[in-house]
Amino acid sequence: MELANRLTKITGGGSDGWDVFYRARRMIDAGVAVTELTIGEHDIRTNPDILKAMHQAAIGGHTVYAEVPGTAKLRAAVAARITQRTAVPTAAENILITPGGQAGLFAAHHAVCDQGDTALYIDPYYATYPGTIRSLGAVAKPIVTSPDTGFQPTKAAIEAAAPSAKSLLINSPNNPTGTVYSEQVLTGIAEACQTHDLWLISDEVYDTQVWEGTHISPRSLPGMAERTLVVGSMSKSHAMTGSRVGWVCGPADVIGHLITLATHTTYGVPGYIQDAATFALGQGTKPEEAVAAPFRRRRELTLQALADQNVIRAVPAQGAMYVMLDIRATGLSGEGFANALLDAEHIAVMPGESFGQGALGHVRVAMTIDDDSYVSALQKLVGFAKKQANLQ
Repeated sequence: MELANRLTKITGGGSDGWDVFYRARRMIDAGVAVTELTIGEHDIRTNPDILKAMHQAAIGGHTVYAEVPGTAKLRAAVAARITQRTAVPTAAENILITPGGQAGLFAAHHAVCDQGDTALYIDPYYATYPGTIRSLGAVAKPIVTSPDTGFQPTKAAIEAAAPSAKSLLINSPNNPTGTVYSEQVLTGIAEACQTHDLWLISDEVYDTQVWEGTHISPRSLPGMAERTLVVGSMSKSHAMTGSRVGWVCGPADVIGHLITLATHTTYGVPGYIQDAATFALGQGTKPEEAVAAPFRRRRELTLQALADQNVIRAVPAQGAMYVMLDIRATGLSGEGFANALLDAEHIAVMPGESFGQGALGHVRVAMTIDDDSYVSALQKLVGFAKKQANLQ
């Protein structure tokens, strides 16, 4: 008996590029001290006041089935947040609460792609993007960007890939590159989507982590609200990664169909977690700023640590909790550099190959450990790179 292709082909065959991460975890399990700069997990944890609200909601009895679309209060709170940030009128009927942003990405693609349809995404990409597309039987097609243009996608490249495609997935601020798409780039994306009748899926989970430029939700651009599905999450903005609460924002009729999908798949998000998310959003922007502050600070520490050397070049990190480092001067691939660094210095970073063709010759560093340890790790990384390039 055979399993379904849409299950066995999720990774596209072969390695998913995360071998270095798994090897580092095995070393840690064996008792080796490894400095992990791999995944986007905050070094601070969820604010105790949010946890208290979650606890009180659970003790108060909100452990029964919650409304599948999301509680009325949380849907309204998310809608209000989006309206305030984007100036696009948004109501509860435009919101579906999901078990994290990943479930939102899965649902959004289900809404607009049938089996065999082509779904576009920007490369470099968050590691689950192509697998999410393949999991529903669609064809994942990358649009490769270049470090020479700061990983900003071009209208021409999108239009070249658009014929016969149904959707385009973008992510700004971007994981893994830290790129924040400019207004000009987003206008070009919007024009390409309208010309070629593409649905746009906009992953905006890092919208509170912008260090340079301005976050613009493409849903706010002319003619885009009716063809854009926005995916958001409490994970990065409020350090609630393990709580698994996110959302999809889009046209009310699309959300209605996605509620039907949720009824037959996730059956909603636990009520006490939704109550905690509602409480968190009710605290305004200060908690979000507190969560973002360490990454803004470490971004500056990164630039300082990389000054006065020419082996490692940082791609301008305009947002998110990562920095992409160009290590091509060492003569190693991203994967070769990451594996050798792990062996020599017990520092784990993600090879660019984990995120697509556009990031070849790069590594992604997560700025997710305390400042002193982070600076020390960067100094060791630079020293290691100099040795590989025979400059030390």
